[in-house]
Formats: sequence, C-alpha cells, structure tokens
Amino acid sequence: MSKVIGRCVGETSLVSVSFISKEMPRVGEYVSLKYDGKNVLGMIESLVRGSVSINDQIYDPLTIEKIKAIEGDDHYVKGTVKILGDIDDELRIPRTPVPPGTEIMVADSKILKKIFNVGKYGLKLGNLITQEDVTVEVDINKMVSRHLAVLAMTGAGKSNTVSVIVDGLLNVNGSVLIFDMHSEYVNTDFGKDRVKVLKPQINPLYLSFSEIKKLSNIPSNAYVQERYFLKAFKLARKSIIQGSTMGKNFIAVIQSKLEGWLKEAEDPESKSPYSSDKKSIADILNKLDHMQDKYGNILSLEAKDAIDNLEVGKANILDLGSVDEFASDVVVSHILRNVLRSRKEFLRSGDGLEFPIFLVLEEAHILAPQNRKTESKIWISRIAREGRKFSVGLCLVSQSPKSLDSDALSQANNMIILRLVEPTDQNHVQRASESLSDDLITQLPSLNIGEAILLGLMTRIPTLVRINEFKGKISGGDLNIVDEWSKSHENYIKTLDQQKKEYEDLGGDY
Repeated sequence: MSKVIGRCVGETSLVSVSFISKEMPRVGEYVSLKYDGKNVLGMIESLVRGSVSINDQIYDPLTIEKIKAIEGDDHYVKGTVKILGDIDDELRIPRTPVPPGTEIMVADSKILKKIFNVGKYGLKLGNLITQEDVTVEVDINKMVSRHLAVLAMTGAGKSNTVSVIVDGLLNVNGSVLIFDMHSEYVNTDFGKDRVKVLKPQINPLYLSFSEIKKLSNIPSNAYVQERYFLKAFKLARKSIIQGSTMGKNFIAVIQSKLEGWLKEAEDPESKSPYSSDKKSIADILNKLDHMQDKYGNILSLEAKDAIDNLEVGKANILDLGSVDEFASDVVVSHILRNVLRSRKEFLRSGDGLEFPIFLVLEEAHILAPQNRKTESKIWISRIAREGRKFSVGLCLVSQSPKSLDSDALSQANNMIILRLVEPTDQNHVQRASESLSDDLITQLPSLNIGEAILLGLMTRIPTLVRINEFKGKISGGDLNIVDEWSKSHENYIKTLDQQKKEYEDLGGDY
C-alpha cells in the first residue's frame, strides 16, 4: 500500500491543491490522490516548513529556545500539489476539485514507469530525481517534429545532455546536423562510423546575394556600392556557370569585373558611365581584398552543395570553431536555407534531401539574438514555424536564454532546462513556455549539475530528471587548470635544463 504523506487543506481547484504533512516529502515528487472513483496523479511543486508556536512574532531567541525544548521537532510541512491528471483516463484533468481532507500518497513506481515508458519511439534521458528507480524516456517523434530547447547556465551539463540526445537518435538511425560553434563535438565518441565532420566550406555559386554581401561588409546604406557589387556578383556567377571564365577564386572573378569598370572610369577619354562612381568601385575592391584575406578559405568553387555532404544515420558535425561569428552566421544561414528548401523539394518531387534531419544549434543566442538581425535568425525562425511539415527538427542550445530570440524560443514546444540562476534568464524562458509555472521556476537555481526540468509534448507530464552521463568522450568540459599549470611548469623546467646543458656542452659557464 502506498505511503500517506499528507492531507489536502483549504480550498482546492481543478489544477492545484494545498496540503499539510508531518513528514518532509520532496519537491518534484509524484503523488496520487484518490477521490470520486478516480486515481489522480499530482506533483509536489512547493514546500515550506513551519511551527504553530514559533512564528515571526517572537523576537526573543531565549523564548524560541524554551519553546523548542518543549516542542522538539514537532513542526508541520505545508505544500502545493499540481494536478497532472487521472491515471486511469489518459491523464485528463478531472472536472471536479479534490475534497479537503483527501489523503495524499506517494505515487506507485509501477504507475510512473508505465507513464515514462514510451516504448519503440522512446529515447532514454535519465531517471527521476525523486524516484531513481524510474527511467525517464521522451517521445522522439514529438521531440524532433515539435522542436527542442536545451537551456542552462555555463557548466550545468548542456553538452552532456545534447550528447545523450544525439547518441539516442543515432541508436534509432537518426540523422543529426550539429552546428558546432566551439569544436566541442568534433572529437566526441558517438561510436565507430557514426560521425562525419564537415568543414565550413560553401560554394559561392550557391550563396544568396545577402549572404555574400554580409561577408563583404558593405554597409546597408551604401547603395551605390551595393549596386555595383550585385552587378559584378551576377556577372561573375554567370561567366563561371557558362564556363567562359577559368579559375577557382570566385572573389577574384568579381574583382576582375570591378577592376575593368574602374579602369574604364579612370580613362579621361572613355566618357564612361562609371566615372562618377570611381570611389565607390574602389571602396568595394578594398573590401573584397579584406574579404579574401579573412574568408577566402571558406569559399570554394570545388565545394559540394551543403546538402550533398550530409549522411543518413550519422552525427554530421559542422566544425565552426575556426571561423568568426560573421562567417558562422553566413554558413549556418546558407545551410539552414538549403536544408529546408531541399526537404520541401523532396516531398514535392522526390529530388532533394531524402531523410528527415534534426538540427542542433549550439550558442543559439549568437545565431538568433533577441535584439539584432542576423542571416541565420531568419531561417531559424522559418524552420521553427515550418519545419514540422517537412520533417526538419530544431534544437536550440543556449547558456544565455535572455539573449535568445523570443519568437524562435516560443516555437520550441519541448524544453530541457538545467540550472538557471539569473532571474532575467528565468523570466525570458517562462514567457516562452506556458508549462513553466512559478513554482517550477523557483527550482531552477537549486538544480545540481546534470539535473533538469523536462517540459513539453515529448513528455506526458512535467518532470524533474537526472540526465544520464554520456559514456563517450566530450571535449566541451572544463579544463583542470591546476594540472595544466603543472604540465606547463614541468615543460618550462625541462626546456630550461636542456638549454643549460647545451650551453655547458659548448664550454660556457651557465
């Protein structure tokens, strides 16, 4: 028989009840309430401990000490339970409130195991914090199709959580594309032949003008420069496609077009239409020189279409650790646009990306910031709205939720929220999720590393879970600073000794 931990008191509602207990349960613990022929599941959302005799009207410590000597530890516990639904009726919320005085019992582990067992379409994330014998699975179909956000402060366990998710998807032959901003996942061990690392190279022939314009750093109000750059860009692409221009450097082809116009403009006898725009053309050429130096390595006419590099059943990891935020924005935007387009084309005609894909965007607040426009932000929001129809899933990973675009975040119908301390982060997340109550928000700062709140369609009920530890290698963890110092010092001493020996061998007095 289940253990009774308290009784309902005061006024109750359809969604929550208050209770009094002489024992201390735990926040996040599941309970059951039996009334009106129903077996109702609930979750303890808040707890306070108090004393009838020792209250905040007593200001003398000696008086408190005397009362405590008489009363001992005879305190009461008061809390609230969120009603989750009738266990015997598909967890539908009952239409009648709980009668005051109803017993509150610890939920049966067998029932919880049944609730959290998704079966064939389940991905094991971990175990309940409050009942460690209960395994927590999430519905893969609902997680991928309805999008996911993994949010936490630095060091709370985001990389481990993402690795557990990716590993689980690979176990069901899932296809994942990770936009790896800091090369965290490049050396992660997901198993033999289950990883493909991609270079951040794109064929400029497939770039949109807005994408290459961003790399060129032409200001948005430089209309003359933009007009000439657009004209040269189109002519360069046309001449390469037609084969009338040889060479592998797309930027150089654009420069040759501009240099021809500048030379014509500088000829006093040519009466060139470009004469009045010499400065603008020269400015573009200067910007293209800078663009070649900075981003020439990511633009290659020999690069495949980004979609052709993706492999089914693997973790396709795009290593963006070597490029800056501007280039990352362009590369990510380009790939997101092509993934969505290619999936649409495949479902319409059979040509294109033939398998569903789950996109994991690390540092999502950089790619889709709250108060700044980026190329990626447009396509992240677009996939968040449309991706479900074309089997393109999205996972936004961020250590700064307050900086993440609220529109994109609100489209993530599933959330894994690890430890969050900053109130602005908490409030931003709560505004984006209808399921995150005030009581659950208060639990976020107290979560330990690897503990999380699960919300959304992928889980039948809100859950406090301890995420499994990923068994493969993850390179995104903190370095052991003391060990690194020791190694550096040892190397320094060895180098010093070697130099001393070499000097003495030459007859010197060190």
